[in-house]
Amino acid sequence: MRAVDTNVLVRMLVRDDLEQAKLADMFVRPGAWVSLLVLLETIWVLTVSYRRTPQQLTRTFEVLLDHESLVLQEPEVVRRVVTLSRQSASVGLGDLLILEVARQHGHSPLATFDRAFAKLDGALRLDKSAR
Repeated sequence: MRAVDTNVLVRMLVRDDLEQAKLADMFVRPGAWVSLLVLLETIWVLTVSYRRTPQQLTRTFEVLLDHESLVLQEPEVVRRVVTLSRQSASVGLGDLLILEVARQHGHSPLATFDRAFAKLDGALRLDKSAR
């Protein structure tokens, strides 16, 4: 199956360059795969360059999960991220994706210095008392 890079996915989503958006749409029409790495980069680009809110990012993930031509790597992980993001507004979508990938593959706990992130099941905050 074909695959897309972050810039192709972003063009499809934001449609700020209509010519590139149409090219991206045509490319994915017969089906295309989206890796978790592309999703993570997309979160970053949409947050930093396009100032998308966490709620908008969550909705974007829902749109991608329901897209007729796109196949997401580990869609069950992405679905759990969407659910978690609705429950944990203080933790970013990127962090939730990292946590869910680790859990999916049996790697737990996930160490972090982030206090809000560490409150989630499967995460562990490292501090002086954790020696």
